[in-house]
Amino acid sequence: MKFKSSNKFPIYTFIALVLIGFSTRLSYSLARNPILPLFAAALGASPSIIGLVVGISTVTGILFKAPAGALSDIYGRRTILFISTLIFGLVPFTYLLVNNYILLIVIRFIHGFATAIYGPVAMASIIDIAGERKGQWTATFSSISTIGSIISAPLGGGLLYILGGSNPSIEVFHFIYFIAGCIGSISIILVFASWKYLPHKESSTSPTMGAVIEKFRKDLLAVFRDIQVLLISSMEAVQNLTVGALEAFLPYYIISIAGLSSFHAGVLWGLQLTLLILFRPLMGRFSDVYGRKPFITFGMIFCASSFILYPITTNFLILCILTIIFGLGEAMVTSSTAAMVAEKSKAHGYGVSMGVFGSLWDIGHASGPIITGILLEKFNYMYSFGIISLILFIFTILFQMYVEESEKST
Repeated sequence: MKFKSSNKFPIYTFIALVLIGFSTRLSYSLARNPILPLFAAALGASPSIIGLVVGISTVTGILFKAPAGALSDIYGRRTILFISTLIFGLVPFTYLLVNNYILLIVIRFIHGFATAIYGPVAMASIIDIAGERKGQWTATFSSISTIGSIISAPLGGGLLYILGGSNPSIEVFHFIYFIAGCIGSISIILVFASWKYLPHKESSTSPTMGAVIEKFRKDLLAVFRDIQVLLISSMEAVQNLTVGALEAFLPYYIISIAGLSSFHAGVLWGLQLTLLILFRPLMGRFSDVYGRKPFITFGMIFCASSFILYPITTNFLILCILTIIFGLGEAMVTSSTAAMVAEKSKAHGYGVSMGVFGSLWDIGHASGPIITGILLEKFNYMYSFGIISLILFIFTILFQMYVEESEKST
């Protein structure tokens, strides 16, 4: 379903999507950071295996986000959203069966279907109703949903430290994943409670499989033939190299090298996410008025510059300052990229363009832990983080050279 732009914003639809987004993010993030890399380490995983464990769920997104977005264009957002919440609610309970990192990798891949389906469909739903203020409303939705991640980081780290101290048992990790499953199950209830407000397909006529495949093929070609759309999507993908690297290895750095606790690691991650909530809607609105390109460019510079400085200090206050700079940069990039892709895309329906955007985002997110893990087995933190930062600077130059500014949205 695609809402027509009007002065009356469908606030109940927005609230329903926000509540579902909050519960799913809280559950998924509690299962991920800072718990996941520490769980993998407790199971005997090496740095490269830890990177694989953290990154494998986003590989699912790389493969399935575009098809999920296309299916929502055809069959309606509501049905596809419901399928994603089933995965959010049920899969976390399977972590209670994990006693080796091989099984953990398998379950992480399956768990990745939740965000692979939900991500592009939720974002397409917001763009459907956003009208001329795509930057503002996509950023506001993302920021409010991110509150779940902010709560989950210190909650997970704190629970781990309180229940298990500096050397938690496998059973402590299992208990935290049980809590994540209970929280994820709330999203299923929320979908049913807000069913009539969620975007849905008005026509009861189902298209043939041939029509589905043909539409997906045409929309996919329209996106992949547009170098500007690909470069814009790649900016957030490359920025997510650093996000994925920090998710996987900042907790390990904080505890093993800086000599701090898992709670400190959770606080740092929560601080970074707090910056996203506070600044992303504001940056999104500014980009609606003043253009997307400057915010993406300076945001990338902030992220690259702060990321390379993490390994030079073990002081918690300085780490917090670097995290503030990084979070501000991430807010500037992520508030503008999705809106700019929607404005540039020639695909019929936002589902496919948001799916491709999400898939490229996931390539960066998955590559961050994996590439950083490989680098850390050969180099120290300074060289490894420096190489990742250099990639960000290179893509920022390419973005400046080949992407034209979108027309102002208002």
